[in-house]
This record gives sequence, structure tokens and C-alpha cells, in this order.
Amino acid sequence: MEFSTADLCDAFPERLQLVEPLFREFGGIERFAGPIETLQVFEDNSLVRSTLESEGQGRVLVVDGGRSLRRALVGGRLATLAHANGWNGLVVNGAVRDWAELRRVPIGIRALNTSPWPSAKKGVGQRGGNLRFAGVMFQPGHFLYADEDGILLADQRLIT
Repeated sequence: MEFSTADLCDAFPERLQLVEPLFREFGGIERFAGPIETLQVFEDNSLVRSTLESEGQGRVLVVDGGRSLRRALVGGRLATLAHANGWNGLVVNGAVRDWAELRRVPIGIRALNTSPWPSAKKGVGQRGGNLRFAGVMFQPGHFLYADEDGILLADQRLIT
């Protein structure tokens, strides 16, 4: 899918929300888009793994990790799993790890920062539902567009 977020803003200003520019790029591709799937977890990536084990079908997984930078929610293995299962990207309101590995996986990844510490594995969290962070509401099924200039949300697909 070819697009630029700047061009989308010019073409659809009334239909887009700008995600606050809090996130750094970590994945092997900078531009990605797709319908959103949501997770809410805190320092536990069990639900992240089980979600990424499912068919991504071009979706973007948005993970609200409560802004915690103590434990990484995604690393090289999970990024590779996400790519293999057809996920287009990940947005993590928290930390990732294995930065060098993440750069080699052809998937879009945005997160707040890195942490070498692994997550807990207690199976705690919630799948689906609306998430509010970075100045916007992430809703399952809405579309996310990300590139070098930023991250945008729309309530429906804007381009094919």
C-alpha cells in the first residue's frame, strides 16, 4: 500500500486523528497501515504472544502497556512471529527489546523505548475494546496509517 501521512492529511483532514508523536521506529519497515486490533496489558506479554500467533490478515496490533518502560512487551521472536502470521505492524504504548533484531524483521513497529528486561508471563490482560492514549482513541476495526512523519487514525479505510 503506497501512501504518505502528509498526503492523507491533505486529502482527508476532517477524517483523521493525529497520534501524539511519542513513538520511535523499531521495525524493519517505516510505512505500514491496516485495521486495528487492540490489547491492554501491563508488563505481561502473554496475550501479545497469543494474539500474534493468530492470522494477522494485514491488521495492526495496538498494545496499551500503560507506558511502562520497565519490561519489554515485544522482542525479536514476537516480531518474527507477527510477520510470519501476516500482521502489518505493532504500536506499543510501552517498551520493546532486541532492537537490532527488530530492525531486520520486515514489519512496522512503533514503541516508546527499549528495555532489556523481559515481560512477566501471567496471562493477564484484555483483548479488544477501546484504548485511549497518545491523545486519541484506538478502536478495533478503525484504520491506522504510519510512516516517517507520524501515525494517523481513521474510522475507515481511506485508500486501497
